[in-house]
Amino acid sequence: MSSGGQKPAANRMTLQTFKARLGGAKKGHALLKKKRDALKTKFQALLKDIVDTKLEVGNGLKDASFSYAKAQWANAGDDITATVLERAKKPSVTCRLQADNIAGVSIPIFKMVHDPTVDTSSQTLGVAHGGAVIGACKDVYLKAVTNLIHLASLQTAFQTLDEEIKMTSRRVNALEYVLIPRIEEIMQYITQEMDEQAREEFFRVKKVVEKKKAKVEKERLEQAANAAFVEAIDAPSMLDNKKDADLVFEAPAASGEPRSRAMRLHAYFRREGTGRSATCGLCRA
Repeated sequence: MSSGGQKPAANRMTLQTFKARLGGAKKGHALLKKKRDALKTKFQALLKDIVDTKLEVGNGLKDASFSYAKAQWANAGDDITATVLERAKKPSVTCRLQADNIAGVSIPIFKMVHDPTVDTSSQTLGVAHGGAVIGACKDVYLKAVTNLIHLASLQTAFQTLDEEIKMTSRRVNALEYVLIPRIEEIMQYITQEMDEQAREEFFRVKKVVEKKKAKVEKERLEQAANAAFVEAIDAPSMLDNKKDADLVFEAPAASGEPRSRAMRLHAYFRREGTGRSATCGLCRA
């Protein structure tokens, strides 16, 4: 693309280059539009899952709080928090980060891993009284933690998709309203310039042909005038060795008839006594 507002060179190579750019821009615009639509579809599905999961998390935490209260009541009102923390050496619930690909976008997903073998130390909790209630409380809290991790994964994916949709929409709008119209405008400019150059070339060739015809006609007229002038002043030269054609004259029928110019010249040369003349045809004969 031309920088600084300067127009590119108007030739066929530049036009082909911008045609290729226009095709790539339109293809990229179509692909980005499909990607944006796919992300929006996934975004709407995530939004519905987030709403449902939030309701489940709220109900699960409420049930977990009620189960914790029952576990404390079953343990004669004593707080079991210190005892649980003392027996918990390793976490039985861990969270792992994985990635999911949605229309070329990497979405982080949290996966919960539960290892029941780690909870053996807490299984003997409440053997004297309230053991079943404490176990039920643990199961309710495990379900609540599972819903919380799922909600965190959905909200992270929701936020990532939101940012990606905004960025893809900006790209689509830039291609649709800025880049493609600019390329089309430059292609239109190049086409107009090439048409103007073709018209100028046609006019120039036409003028050259007209001037050439006029020059040829002028040269022909000059040659004709020179030929006429040469014919007008072309006289026989005395230095030429060419022999003139013989002139045959008939004698006049009567003495009173006028003689020809050759005969008068012959009579003049004889009268002057110059003898035979090279210019007299009768003398040469």
